[in-house]
Amino acid sequence: QVAAASGHTVVLVDQSDEILKKSTKGIEESLKRVTKKKFADKPEAGAEFMEKTLKNLSTSTDAVAVVHSTDLVIEAIVENQEIKNELFKRLDKFAPEHTIFASNTSSLQITQLANSTTRQDRFGGLHFFNPVPMMKLVEVIKTPMTSQKTFESLVDFSKAVGKSPVSCKDTPGFIVNRLLVPYMMEAVRLFERGDASKEDIDVAMKLGAGYPMGPFELLDYVGLDTSKYIIDGWHSLEPNNPLFAPSPLLNKLVEEKKLGKKTGEGFYKYK
Repeated sequence: QVAAASGHTVVLVDQSDEILKKSTKGIEESLKRVTKKKFADKPEAGAEFMEKTLKNLSTSTDAVAVVHSTDLVIEAIVENQEIKNELFKRLDKFAPEHTIFASNTSSLQITQLANSTTRQDRFGGLHFFNPVPMMKLVEVIKTPMTSQKTFESLVDFSKAVGKSPVSCKDTPGFIVNRLLVPYMMEAVRLFERGDASKEDIDVAMKLGAGYPMGPFELLDYVGLDTSKYIIDGWHSLEPNNPLFAPSPLLNKLVEEKKLGKKTGEGFYKYK
C-alpha cells in the first residue's frame, strides 16, 4: 500500500486468490482512511489519489512469474528460516541480476537468508513496523556482504515511500526489538515473581515512561506465540544471556493456545 501510494508499481504475491482478495480489500479500506485524513477538504483529489494508488497495485499467486521484471523483492512471509530460504533460493534463479532482495523479518539473521542466494551483495533487511501506513520507521539492515550501493538503494527506497530509515548491523532484533523484547520479558518476570500486578505494570509504563501501550498489552497485540518464537530463537543463539531466558508463564499461555488479541485471550481477555 505504502509503495503503491508513493508511485511505485507493486505486485502483491500470496498463496491463493482468496488471500489476495482479502489483502486487496484490506488495502482499499486502509486507503480510504488515509484519503479521508489527507484530503479532508478535497474529495476529488482524494478519489484521484485512491484510483492512482490502486492502479499501481496488481496481485499474483506466482512469485516466479512476476520476479522477471522486478527491481526489489520484499519478503514478508511466515517467520521461519527454512521456508524463507526456500523462497529466496527459488526466486534467485529467476530474478534479474540487478534485482535487490530484502526481508522484512524482525528476528531472523539477514546473513543466513542471504546465504540461500547467489546475490549476497544485493541482499539486505527492510524491517517495517506495524501498522505500516502509520509508522514512520524502517530499519535498514546491512550484512557484512551487502554492498554499499545496495544499502544506499534500500535507504533511498525507504525515503521514497515516505519513511524515516535507521541503519543497523545484522544483530539479533536489530535496534527496536533488541531493546523491546527483553523489556517485555523483564515485565513478565516481574509479574512472575509477584512483585507487581500486570495491570499496575502496564499503567506504570504508560504513565511513567510515556509508552502508548504497557508491556502486557503489547505482548497480547504482537501475539504471545510470536514473542515466544523470537525469545526461543535468541536463547538458542546465546543460551547464557539472561535477557534471552525463556519464561515459564509465557510458555504455559502459548501451550494453552492463549496467544493474545488474535485468539481472544492472552495476558488479558478480549471480547
